[in-house]
Amino acid sequence: MMTNRRGWKRLQLRMRREAVHLTTVNTSDRRWQMPFCAALATGLPLMVGAWFDHLDYGLVSSLGGLVFLYAPNTPLAHRMVQLMACAFGMSACFALGLMSHFLTALMVPVLTFIAILVSMICRFYALGPPGSLFFIMAAAIGAYSPVDVEHVPLFVGLVSMGALLAYLIAFFYSVYIVRVQPPTPGMPTPPASFDFVIFDSIVIGTMVGISLAIAQLLQLERPYWVPVSCVAVIQGASLRAVWTKQVHRVVGTGIGLLVSWVLLQLPLDKWGVSLLMMALAFLIETFIVRHYGLAAVFITPLTILLAEAARLGQSSPDIMLQARFVDTVLGAAVGLFGGICLHNPRFRETLGAPLRRLLSPGQSDKP
Repeated sequence: MMTNRRGWKRLQLRMRREAVHLTTVNTSDRRWQMPFCAALATGLPLMVGAWFDHLDYGLVSSLGGLVFLYAPNTPLAHRMVQLMACAFGMSACFALGLMSHFLTALMVPVLTFIAILVSMICRFYALGPPGSLFFIMAAAIGAYSPVDVEHVPLFVGLVSMGALLAYLIAFFYSVYIVRVQPPTPGMPTPPASFDFVIFDSIVIGTMVGISLAIAQLLQLERPYWVPVSCVAVIQGASLRAVWTKQVHRVVGTGIGLLVSWVLLQLPLDKWGVSLLMMALAFLIETFIVRHYGLAAVFITPLTILLAEAARLGQSSPDIMLQARFVDTVLGAAVGLFGGICLHNPRFRETLGAPLRRLLSPGQSDKP
């Protein structure tokens, strides 16, 4: 009996600590101007699309607006060069994903290759959060965009124009912010070793491909959200971070679906959708540095509107919300499994050594 009581008390203490850890809200020095400009970068393309009665074009262009989120807290010259490279990367990933749409059998291999390559580049150049997430998301959305061959240049151009607008907004924002908030040194990053750059990237890309393959086997209506959820979770710096992000994403998505259901009951027109998505983007960038679960509550309706805004009212909201939850849970589960593999010493030793010999035959097995 005493042993059972002690075990129960230890379990209660562990659960209490876990609850405290999962509900902790971090402090942040992020000023309101950053979320505001992020909302402009993703929202202005929607407003332009609404003006010309082509909200679908605005939705595509808003993908390029996500480039703004890659602005580092560094001197102006370095910041703008990095954003220029990210703008090119976003357009290239979307273009590759879009072209894979015409060869269904290549969707999984192409997205896997993109995820591996982008993860390697982001890790080698120490690109901060959100890392490879939005590049992979752009490729995944492009792969499942119902576009005719002759419209490929148009859609790639829309993403590029959205990225250009985000670049201009980032320039004016940066000119202001470096004066009122001087750049600070970045967090120390792991060295660009074989394990960190190559091995981890191959595992991440493989898990992204597996998640998409599972989504296709299950014949999910919007399979591209599964790899997006997967990469959002697996990017954690530690197994603790991966677990926390998985819980935050699943719980936040569940609550976000309720918020989405309420929002979808509103009589939204093209202007209402644009303003609502700008408000959601502002809230996401306000909360994401404080608590990922809170941000996920608003990420859910934003992603639903991003995928369905052009077709609101044509399908049942309940079916749409159920599918979104399944996508998130499935992707987060694969991401958690991948995170366990990434941070398991035995897994790394078993696969890392032969992979290192294969790709770097002239080097030793040590990292």
